[in-house]
Amino acid sequence: MLGVDIGTTSTKAVLFTITGQVVSQSAVEYPLLSATADMAEQDPAQIYAAVLTTIAEVVKQASASDNMCAEHIILVSFSAAMHSVIAIDENDQPLTNSITWADNRAGAWANKIRDEMDGHAIYLRTGTPIHPMSPLCKLMWLRHDQPDIFSRSARFVGIKEFVLHRMFGQWVVDHSIASATGMFNLCEMDWDGAALALIGVDRAQLSELVPTTHQLGELSPALARQLGLTITTPFIVGANDGVLSNLGVNAIAPGQVAVTIGTSGAMRTVVDHPVTDPAGRTFCYALTENHWVVGGPINNGGSILRWVRDELATEEAAEALRSERDPYDALMDIAQQVSAGANGLLFHPYLAGERAPLWNADARGSFFGLALHHGKPQMIRAALEGVIFSLYSILPAVEELIGPTRRMMATGGFARSALWRQMMADIFDREVVVPESVESSCLGAAVLGLYALGRISSLDAIGEMVGSTHHHQPNPQNVAIYKKLWPIFAAIPQQLTQQYHQLAEFQRQQ
Repeated sequence: MLGVDIGTTSTKAVLFTITGQVVSQSAVEYPLLSATADMAEQDPAQIYAAVLTTIAEVVKQASASDNMCAEHIILVSFSAAMHSVIAIDENDQPLTNSITWADNRAGAWANKIRDEMDGHAIYLRTGTPIHPMSPLCKLMWLRHDQPDIFSRSARFVGIKEFVLHRMFGQWVVDHSIASATGMFNLCEMDWDGAALALIGVDRAQLSELVPTTHQLGELSPALARQLGLTITTPFIVGANDGVLSNLGVNAIAPGQVAVTIGTSGAMRTVVDHPVTDPAGRTFCYALTENHWVVGGPINNGGSILRWVRDELATEEAAEALRSERDPYDALMDIAQQVSAGANGLLFHPYLAGERAPLWNADARGSFFGLALHHGKPQMIRAALEGVIFSLYSILPAVEELIGPTRRMMATGGFARSALWRQMMADIFDREVVVPESVESSCLGAAVLGLYALGRISSLDAIGEMVGSTHHHQPNPQNVAIYKKLWPIFAAIPQQLTQQYHQLAEFQRQQ
């Protein structure tokens, strides 16, 4: 079974046996286009090419090493990043790049919708917080700030819809991706008429809604040959990457939490019905009709580690490469030179604004408490701790809504670092378990595909496929330190809202 994850920085494809073992895998990266501070776009044609390349590569690898043929692949299923928007013309050609979740140009319209247009009521119906990441806000921005493009648009789609249309000629969107647009009514399982009226979009301009278990049509003979598959290989539309990550780490039982740090990060748990937050702090997205994922995303995850590498540790990273070591291992070595709490130095990692629980695109990063005795080791450790503190800040809102949580399943690139995993256990004061497959969204997509085809009767079958390679228990001494620092970390952003806005406005004028 083949899971494909169309991500923010790369597309990954992983071929699994039906018991969850990895057979082969491939990844293709692509750039983020950022001509201005608030812009974050990607070329949809590059992403489509990456999808085809990764699928063909994993099939080729398996055929060469395992004597596998195309008929052995029982399904292909998709995961994809949320919140993207592409304007499409009447000839089904893109008028824009893919405007990603990280694009903040709709910030002023997000504020206006939230403060003046009953945005909270829209959130309560749709489960997507009012924020520039939301396609609802992006389309309002396009309508008013890019009227020529908006008026020439026959439809508006996300990146997965674009890819699937190129492959199958169908404009369809699964309930999971749709539930992250701010335009999908969670209770009615349909487009929200009031939200569409607000932004001036007709439902005919949006894709056909289908369940996450929907099976797509047949491949063309030419595309089947290119991919190394048969024309009748079942393709399942799948879901968004966040909810599939929960499935992929087997965090679908009550009280279990999945924490992911990729480019950004998120904390999520599964409930059996839609749940929104009266205070608007969390999202609620669909996995299936009986599985809904509640949680919150942060904007700044692995991107902070990359910034630290490029701005604070260039020499150490270069030396690691010369020694054929991972440069990120060198950063961890530096961070381990100081103890928990970084000698009283805090880092708020809002280099790209922040989503949950602040939902403030104008938030800006800062070191707090910097003193003469602090140096590079403290700064690097504080940056790592700041990412985990940001994730931890989502927990109170989630537990208010769904009750106590216990075990945490960790996934994403950060899960390869023992230091970062232990930080999470200490800051959250909970056991952290790391599954064997860090590509949880790919495994989640594949298992959802099994469920769609009736090869398993319940998603609980994932429990037999997910092993665990690392268990981290909280260190009581570190827990005590972090409990002292946490209230300070949490209070600062609340006191700087006005200053964040003033400074962001100044930066935009530069």
